[in-house]
Amino acid sequence: MPDVHAVAIEVEIHIPHSQSLKDRRQVVRSILDGARHRFGVSAAEVGGQDTWQRATLGFAVAASEARIAQETVDEIDRFLWSRPEIEIVGGETHWLT
Repeated sequence: MPDVHAVAIEVEIHIPHSQSLKDRRQVVRSILDGARHRFGVSAAEVGGQDTWQRATLGFAVAASEARIAQETVDEIDRFLWSRPEIEIVGGETHWLT
């Protein structure tokens, strides 16, 4: 059976210029859709849905090699840090075996 390397990433973000849940949803949707299309990962909002300026995002990466999974994690990280409309508050990476 081939190896499967899976990684779950949880990132908490702050959206300082959001003045409403609608503003927040637009930013979150843009990030999630961008990550899905750019990196071929699963992405979802997993927490903070009731706050105007905070959100917790989850990303899942599956790959045949650990190196490929790590490269994708690094790309997601760079993608998030490049977004001027958000601040990264915290995050965790979990390798699933």
